[in-house]
Amino acid sequence: MAENNVEQTENDDKKETSTSATTQLIPREELVKTETVVETKTGEMPVVFTQFTASSWLIVRAVLITLLIIYVAGLVTSLFVLLEQLLFLLILSVSFAYLMQPLIGLVSGFYEKIRGGGKAMPRALSIAISYLIVFSILGIGIAAIAPLAAEQGREFSENLPGYATTVQEKFNSASTSYRYRLPKSLQDSITERLTTFAGNVGERVTGTLGELFIALVYYLPWLVLVPILAFFFLKDINLFRVSLLRLLPHGNWRTRIEAVLDDFNKTLAAYARAQLISCVLIGLLCTAGFYLIGLNYAILLGILAGIFEFIPLIGPLTVAVIVALTASFSDNPWVALYAIIFLIVLRICQDYVIYPRIIREGIHLHPLAIILSVLVGEQLAGIAGVFISIPVMALSTVLYKHILDHVGATGLVSGWLAPQENPVDETATTTDAIATTATAK
Repeated sequence: MAENNVEQTENDDKKETSTSATTQLIPREELVKTETVVETKTGEMPVVFTQFTASSWLIVRAVLITLLIIYVAGLVTSLFVLLEQLLFLLILSVSFAYLMQPLIGLVSGFYEKIRGGGKAMPRALSIAISYLIVFSILGIGIAAIAPLAAEQGREFSENLPGYATTVQEKFNSASTSYRYRLPKSLQDSITERLTTFAGNVGERVTGTLGELFIALVYYLPWLVLVPILAFFFLKDINLFRVSLLRLLPHGNWRTRIEAVLDDFNKTLAAYARAQLISCVLIGLLCTAGFYLIGLNYAILLGILAGIFEFIPLIGPLTVAVIVALTASFSDNPWVALYAIIFLIVLRICQDYVIYPRIIREGIHLHPLAIILSVLVGEQLAGIAGVFISIPVMALSTVLYKHILDHVGATGLVSGWLAPQENPVDETATTTDAIATTATAK
């Protein structure tokens, strides 16, 4: 009887050894390269568990996130193209709202100071008073400057044919000086093209001004909507903010988004106010500088310089070309040189001294980033893209900063590709459990 028990025990040990050998797992070092095969019941096909390494999954996840970003970028680009005019209207409205906010705060503070505390002034009333102040100042300024600007504009229109003749004569003179240095056929071709171009200068300038006037008339109804939309933005901004935050779950997400919105608000406010101050300052300096130089149409060109200053990069370049062409028509040949030197010095002072002090900590962008963002914005959304290119780039840097704060100092992409802790142990544990279950059956 004892011998039978010993034999039974030995048989049980052999079965356990056989079962253990059947369910033995592949070593950890080979886990990422091979497949784990678990034997099921006798006569059935083995179940193959393909091991997908943690690093492979992280790479796939990074690729999927990249494709998602590209898809969203394409969708946003399509929306920009379809809603260009509406987007431009919203940009102007938001910019106007940011420009009005400091004055509204002053009006409300002055009201509370007079009353000695107590109930604050209604938001709508403070906005209305601020609107009244701003539009009154604008009306007085336009009434004072409009006659002079209109007179210079009329004079420019009358002298435009003479300017075209001057351009034609200069082109002819330039072609004559090189006449004997080129082949006869090439001389005739160049002379013909220069003459044709010079003869059409007046028509082209007149056509361009006409197109600008038509565009202004076309956008005038939209411009009337700017202060109206800005009024509602200013009045209900806190309601919009609270409604957006309520869509988010409580905890870290809501706190993080609230911090992002605060930084967005500070950045846009700094940019809008810096642009307004720059436009006014450049307009005044250009008007005074052009007048002292002796440039014709100083007031008209100064106003144009102030308006075009609002357009990043393209505006100042356009003004420089217009001023150089206008100065070249002057009787004094040195006026053009003085005007160019003045604009160069003014641009250096504006970009490296004045503007950084105005904007302070609002926006820090490399000049190359500004140029590329303006070009990309123009390609994606036309004139609206030019206007929003710098703010969008600035907001992108703010968002990227918060993302880095969230994922850590390793960076965004490295966070996607960072290996998980003990990925092989987790896989081995899962395979061990499956193998044990199959063996038990």
